[in-house]
Amino acid sequence: MNEKISRVSSLADASRRTALKAGLAAGLVSGFPALARAQDNTIRIGYWPIAAGIPLYAGVNHDVFKQAGLQVEAVKFASAQQVVEAMIAGRIHGSANGTASAALGLGDIAEPGLCKIIAANPSNAKLVLDEVLVAEKSDYKTIASLKGKRIGCGPGIQNVTLAKIIFEKNGYPEVKPIEMPVGQHVAALAAGQVDAVYTLEPTGTVGRLKGLTKILETGVISKYVLGNPMAPWYGGSASLTAAFLKAQPELAKRYITAYLSAIDLVLKEPAKVRPDLVGYTAIDAKLAEAVPLPGFTTYSQFTPSDIGYFQKFFDVFTERKIFTRKVDVASMLYRA
Repeated sequence: MNEKISRVSSLADASRRTALKAGLAAGLVSGFPALARAQDNTIRIGYWPIAAGIPLYAGVNHDVFKQAGLQVEAVKFASAQQVVEAMIAGRIHGSANGTASAALGLGDIAEPGLCKIIAANPSNAKLVLDEVLVAEKSDYKTIASLKGKRIGCGPGIQNVTLAKIIFEKNGYPEVKPIEMPVGQHVAALAAGQVDAVYTLEPTGTVGRLKGLTKILETGVISKYVLGNPMAPWYGGSASLTAAFLKAQPELAKRYITAYLSAIDLVLKEPAKVRPDLVGYTAIDAKLAEAVPLPGFTTYSQFTPSDIGYFQKFFDVFTERKIFTRKVDVASMLYRA
């Protein structure tokens, strides 16, 4: 088991040439009770504390799961990679929306058939999530004008890889993105530590409300990685482990139905669920009212075109030798 966890870390670390120790994942999740020993039917879902995980937050806070007769526990992790490591270790049953899809892809390489995706977050020029920001007082007008400048991005192989592609496509092939927590992006720009950042919402909204940053361009992954500004970029996904689906199929089906009901609640009553961002994320009450909420595509809503763009996204990681083999998106989608 620990060998599989280490493979997720080593696959990502080899690409970004960092030195995460092999035993880290086991230590990170050791505080969680092993599911194999659990005597209850609690469903533990890992999440990265960002806005995209709102179906899980709303589902817990508004008793969507409880009304379905389910006991669901939201388990917080510092990164998407840690969520996947916990899934491999058997400490959690799945991931909430917002968990980096590429991290799930790495998990599938470490343990083939690790999980099934039940919903994903599409973003593009209209559904705003990904963006390039600069300081409010800067004179930069285009991404191309940032050639040779200091570029920041969020932590993890998905963020670094995508930042590289964005700036390579804008005439800056030698870019070396500086990894930093997303929560530090606005401060880093304001302090002049970096000249621009590739980041995710709510960073742009935070910077705008504080008068410290401005958006240079949104929907950058769809435009520069997928080649179409309106193409859906499925950067984050909710999933369940194959082990859970096999061991408790009826319970898993009830959870999926309830989770999709939570997505429906988010889409139909956004004002009602916005306060749920407070507590689960670093977003405060004022920001919760302004931050763009994510879009959702459930497993049954994926079209061939959607799957094609999702696959194109994964293929980027294969082409860049981050994935050691091709990861087939279609086979990772849940089928009722």
